[in-house]
Amino acid sequence: MTTNQNSLSDDLVASIEKELRFISAIVKQKGREMLNEYSITPPQFIALQWLNEDGDMTIGELSNKMFLACSTTTDLVDRMEKKQLLQRIKGEKDRRVIRIHLLEEGKRIIDDVIGKRQGYLKDIFVEYSDDEIVSLNRSLIKLHQEMKEN
Repeated sequence: MTTNQNSLSDDLVASIEKELRFISAIVKQKGREMLNEYSITPPQFIALQWLNEDGDMTIGELSNKMFLACSTTTDLVDRMEKKQLLQRIKGEKDRRVIRIHLLEEGKRIIDDVIGKRQGYLKDIFVEYSDDEIVSLNRSLIKLHQEMKEN
């Protein structure tokens, strides 16, 4: 069913925005609680997630994705490199270009935490029917696509 822009009430949009904000905050808080089992900070986890999703990148590229200053990202990368979560690799064509590469321990942490987050959601969905879960997933995918395009 397609909703006409004119029939979408401000109250409904406000309610959806509020619920998304609250859900996001809860997922973020649960994720931070799960990170307490590991020796990394939330910003380090976010950096690892970007590397896991997008592959090797420069500090500048990672800084842009995280909305951080390059100097802040450099410090973040330094600490994660000491923990052997990632490594700097010099470019083959241009040795001045340094790319950040996710190591196995970083990947393991990402997989563990994401698995725990998914387990948390699975527990929440116990009260949902299969149709409700499929419908929610479909709607979230559609919302995400629309947001990426705009």
